[in-house]
Amino acid sequence: MTGGVPMPLTRRSLLTRSAALGCSLAASPLITPVTFAAAPWDSRLVVIILRGGMDALDAVQPYGDPEFAGLRPGLSGGPEAGAADLDGFYAMHPALAPLLPLWRKGELAFVQAVSTPYRDRRSHFDGQDLLEAGTAGLGEAEGGWLNRVLQQMPGTEARTAFAIGRERMLLMDGAAPVTQWAPGAGLAMSPQAERLAGLLMEEDPLFHRALDEALELTRQDMSQGFGSDDADTGAMRRAPAGGAHAEIAEYAARQLRGDTRIAAFSINGWDTHSGQARGLKAALGRLSESVLKLHSGLGPEIWGKTAVVAVTEFGRTVRENGTGGTDHGTGGAMLLAGGAVRGGRVFGRWPGLAEADLYARRDLMPTGDVRSHLAWLLHGLMQAGKSGLETRVFPGLEMAEDPGLLL
Repeated sequence: MTGGVPMPLTRRSLLTRSAALGCSLAASPLITPVTFAAAPWDSRLVVIILRGGMDALDAVQPYGDPEFAGLRPGLSGGPEAGAADLDGFYAMHPALAPLLPLWRKGELAFVQAVSTPYRDRRSHFDGQDLLEAGTAGLGEAEGGWLNRVLQQMPGTEARTAFAIGRERMLLMDGAAPVTQWAPGAGLAMSPQAERLAGLLMEEDPLFHRALDEALELTRQDMSQGFGSDDADTGAMRRAPAGGAHAEIAEYAARQLRGDTRIAAFSINGWDTHSGQARGLKAALGRLSESVLKLHSGLGPEIWGKTAVVAVTEFGRTVRENGTGGTDHGTGGAMLLAGGAVRGGRVFGRWPGLAEADLYARRDLMPTGDVRSHLAWLLHGLMQAGKSGLETRVFPGLEMAEDPGLLL
């Protein structure tokens, strides 16, 4: 209802009957999530949430620590096990080897022994919510930290930031407008159906703009070969051979070549309680391919002003368990990539792996706050003010000294 006059067909009934209009409701970008953003600054930021708890000690192996080998006899690491030596102390898991050229060019880095303020309960759901909320405790602020920083920046609009994928991206929730897209999210409508939908929604500006955005995204995808001419498949698009993660990264790169400045998506598969050698190899392979798709898709100029940051809700236990895996822990790691990154190094203060150095005598001790590193990235890439970052984007955070993540 608008202005007290009942509409002949509501938004709910329109969606309910959308099959008659020739659109695929389940695949509609109006109701499936991908997030992107456009803005007055020129640098690009890609945030990747690694859902499940990536094992920091296997991804970036501290083989130089004298305790490391004894804690993980079955999860052998270091150069002798095929990992790429980085600096004489850390080695990179073999599944990340495709990223080694970026490391050598100074466009890949890691941060070790970091975490959110989340402690002890080690729940995926709470851990991810806290990571994306950017707060010290659950329920302490509305929405997600990436949306809150957009609210602080002038000149942002819906296409400034994209949230990509079928999962909800809490870090993009909030008052600032963002665009959402998911693989297979095309909205196929005949010209007559487009006209009818436009007439039905013309009295509702917000929903009318959402329809226009959905149709425009579909036209872009169709023009770049992601659409289908088969009437039986409608708007459903086939994922390329590389899988959904590759399609998402390619789509993010296409948007970031234009007005979009921020993209966020997630990669699953990091909860390696058993069979970690196999499971982590697959997950790191997806992460490597996603970074390389961004690198190739953005091109040298845009890649040169881009920072990619991959973060996880918590790390894993320092000791392997009895099923060839690791359990939920505390301290974890971040991956950084891009031409704007000061790469070729592992950041963070190493706490050691002696039992007395561990958190609760079981986990890697965090020596840094993930939120502080994220805040410094936002400060450097977007010129977001420190005061706003510490009070509104990450409430209660003390950013401390600049770790120098960016060039």
